[in-house]
Amino acid sequence: MMEVYLDNSATTRCLPEVAALMTHIMCEDYGNPSSLHKKGVESEKYVRHAKEVIAKCLKVQEKEILFTSGGTESDNIALIGGAYANYRAGRHIITTRIEHPAVLQPCAYLEEQGFEVTYLPVDAKGVIRLADLEKAMTRNTILVSIMHTNNEVGSVQPIEQAGELIKRMNPNTLFHVDAVQGFGKFKIYPRRMNIDLLSVSAHKIHGPKGVGFLYISEKAKVRPIIYGGGQQKGMRSGTENVPGIVGMARAVEEIFVDFDAKINYLYGLKEQFIKGVRMIDGIRINGPEGRDGAPHVVSVSIQGVRSEVMLHALGDKGIYVSARSACSSNKPSVSATLKAIGVEKQFLDATLRFSFSLYTTEAEIDYTVKALCELVPMLRRYTRK
Repeated sequence: MMEVYLDNSATTRCLPEVAALMTHIMCEDYGNPSSLHKKGVESEKYVRHAKEVIAKCLKVQEKEILFTSGGTESDNIALIGGAYANYRAGRHIITTRIEHPAVLQPCAYLEEQGFEVTYLPVDAKGVIRLADLEKAMTRNTILVSIMHTNNEVGSVQPIEQAGELIKRMNPNTLFHVDAVQGFGKFKIYPRRMNIDLLSVSAHKIHGPKGVGFLYISEKAKVRPIIYGGGQQKGMRSGTENVPGIVGMARAVEEIFVDFDAKINYLYGLKEQFIKGVRMIDGIRINGPEGRDGAPHVVSVSIQGVRSEVMLHALGDKGIYVSARSACSSNKPSVSATLKAIGVEKQFLDATLRFSFSLYTTEAEIDYTVKALCELVPMLRRYTRK
């Protein structure tokens, strides 16, 4: 039986060279970067080099990179730190209905603290309308948070146009972009796109778990939400995760080598998969199917088969997928993203997410499509009427 991992939006396999480099640092160059002795200085150099790598990739300054524990913390610092640092200018925040919980939950918290949050709707493909964003903007809008790539259906937002609109209407409004799913799949340049804050997580790009970064424009006012020893110029106290930071930078370097060829390969897998599953009756593809969407995410609704049942049936064949975002899959609530794009009630609990990586092969796609063609008719026969 073949083992097929198609849950790469949840996490990716770590690159061997990343794991080897991290092992060396943990076992050999293990000093605390805040220590003044040789071991500490060596570690500090590793951290500084990682900043250089990431800053060069984004075409920003090294001092604008803040290392975090991952996408969730980066989002929280951007939302909560950005809101509290600018509340005297206003208390209005704009986001979308299809954001990750790492954005939606901080927004809910800020509402409890007296901030007003506007949630933009999306169209059937999961994309905001710029006219809605323009209408929502007010002189009291201090922060706009829009994800780059949706983690459930792969929709891609018009980030550059949104950034231009926001700054034209209010140059002081902070623009935050959750790029956890988009970074490494698209070339993102914060300055060109008028992005003030950008969240990224390493384990989505074949790096380690538990580390990420937040780009903070030198012009942006953001208040720290973690206090302690004053590391990273007081913006995020706590001893830096040197092995994780270095591993992330190594993954960033690798993901952009032969970038166009890699992305074309992913789009090829996506096209192959969609073409295959369309042979099955009662299938719905949610979100964009072509190159207007993410290259690595396909959301599939299967009429008459509950997602949990199909997930386990595929698992028995060695095929691993998600029923929802990994951060929400253990909760019984219905996907807010699927509801926001207008998915019919019968499909809300019959949807799976298939997500690919550079490790995914065409043979694995064929194996998965064949398994679905066999399983769907059989499972429908056992569905309660």
